[in-house]
Amino acid sequence: MEWFGPSNTTFDFDIFSQSHLVILAIFVTVSVVIFLCRHQLKNDKWRKAEIGVSFSLILIEIANHVWMYVHGIWKLGRSMPLELCNIGLLLSIVLLLTRKKVFFELLFFIALLGATQAIITPALTYDFPHFRFFHFFYAHMMVVWVTLYFTWAKGYFPTFSSVVKVIVFINLLLPVILFVNKKADGNYWFLRHKPESPSFLDLLGPYPWYIFSLESLLFFLSFTAWLLLRNREKTGRGDSYPSVDKI
Repeated sequence: MEWFGPSNTTFDFDIFSQSHLVILAIFVTVSVVIFLCRHQLKNDKWRKAEIGVSFSLILIEIANHVWMYVHGIWKLGRSMPLELCNIGLLLSIVLLLTRKKVFFELLFFIALLGATQAIITPALTYDFPHFRFFHFFYAHMMVVWVTLYFTWAKGYFPTFSSVVKVIVFINLLLPVILFVNKKADGNYWFLRHKPESPSFLDLLGPYPWYIFSLESLLFFLSFTAWLLLRNREKTGRGDSYPSVDKI
């Protein structure tokens, strides 16, 4: 099946191409539907759907690693699930399975600040209908949709401590990522250079200054997101689901 094959001569991805615009339209449409249907989605009958989505994410991620291994492109320096969006995917899976708020707190900022940016300016080689195209956008969009679902339908909202947690979490991971990059000749988190395709990082200055810009931007945007939601947090909506463990 050519769509599953390694060659990208037929599947070169272009940002804001027709296929990308269709994906963006789907992304926005589903996000709006989640908001409009947020009251219906509160029902516990959707628990099975949460489990189903978590397993779909596990399966498509496994399929992606199998694909890379079969075609001989799996490498320590670029294939381990260490990118922020990969971490967001893992957090989404655990959140769907456990409903624990601590995973939501970390996921919220990674999804809205990282996965959303990746969807708009994807660092992607393969275009529709290649498997990698579907994997990339399904994984990234689902990370955002899971976050929106738990925010709008399940009443989870970030607190100021959530901002502190995600800053600490990322900065604790930072030296680990730097070590892996050095040992495996990788570029996880784009800490060694920017992606070759156009991205949001192009607006943040040259290397290495864009890294410090990202750190400042992370705090600013995370703090802003919390600030915008602080009134909802005080209404107690986050505690309106006694069946949900929010430790």
